[in-house]
Amino acid sequence: MDELDVLDHEEQDLYEHYKITVDKGQSLLRIDKFLMHRIENASRNRIQNAIDAENVLVNGKSIKSSYKVKPKDDISIVLPHPPRDNEVYPEDLPIEIAYEDDDVILVNKAAGMVVHPGYGNWSGTLVNALVFHFNQLPQLPGNDGRPGLVHRIDKDTSGLLLISKNEKAMTYLAKQFYDHSITRQYLALVWGDLAEDGTVSGYIGRSAKDRKVMDVYDDEEKGKWSVTHYKVLERFNYVTLVQCELETGRTHQIRAHMQHIGHPLFNDGSYGGDKIRKGTIFAKYKQFVENCFEIIPRQSLHAKTLGFMHPKTKKYVHFETELPDDFAQVLEKWRNYIQSI
Repeated sequence: MDELDVLDHEEQDLYEHYKITVDKGQSLLRIDKFLMHRIENASRNRIQNAIDAENVLVNGKSIKSSYKVKPKDDISIVLPHPPRDNEVYPEDLPIEIAYEDDDVILVNKAAGMVVHPGYGNWSGTLVNALVFHFNQLPQLPGNDGRPGLVHRIDKDTSGLLLISKNEKAMTYLAKQFYDHSITRQYLALVWGDLAEDGTVSGYIGRSAKDRKVMDVYDDEEKGKWSVTHYKVLERFNYVTLVQCELETGRTHQIRAHMQHIGHPLFNDGSYGGDKIRKGTIFAKYKQFVENCFEIIPRQSLHAKTLGFMHPKTKKYVHFETELPDDFAQVLEKWRNYIQSI
């Protein structure tokens, strides 16, 4: 077991390493043979493994090894690490430290900040800031370019993120994430009037239509098992504030789960929450919702609490953080709106 595999369970991104457009005069040829001739030092076995892992896309879709390339096909090789060196350059960026000792750091990440360098975001990330502020963060095999990280949260999700300051702490914490023994609770504002508390489960995998988003499947072949428990905290007729507790930590888990049950996160553009999903047809209401979207121009999701066994004391510790201003303001607007109707 690779304890640092938790990073693959969380916010896994895919980066394009090769892009090949097939010539107009190309005859039909199996894609594995075609790529052997086009990619330096690539064995047929490695290419077939990449195809089986859905890392080879033709015209944006995964294919089988038997696929025969056609003239003008667009072929992409995508991998879960960026196509460049793994050196992280320090940057003096402001970060909010919620807690720190000799072994761990808890950061209250602002919405809009990318967690670690990757395709399209080589600078300005939380990891760039951490490398500047702290010396010698642990970087273990399988964690290249992401020193100290044992989990991640989305760019536009705010809240608590746990970072290890040494190798021993990193291994100890990564094991807890792998075993799903970490307590993580999020606050989410979702579309619709949720009737009661509940649980969403299923296999999360990349959407066949858009690989930037995730879908929930019944077939274990299509994804990784995922479980989210949610509890209703406050209702506003057209939207509901819920607390989500993660039993697993998959890419976009809460966002995909809530869309799956018909309650996408408020203003989550990737999952259909950036338009009116519930409510009236009156112009006043439409304007109110648009005003809310301007206040919180992101998915309404905040990582509020984090609890874990401390790597040194071996005692359970629990941390909470307040809602950021944009989220708090939108909730107050909804409270006032509901009282006015």
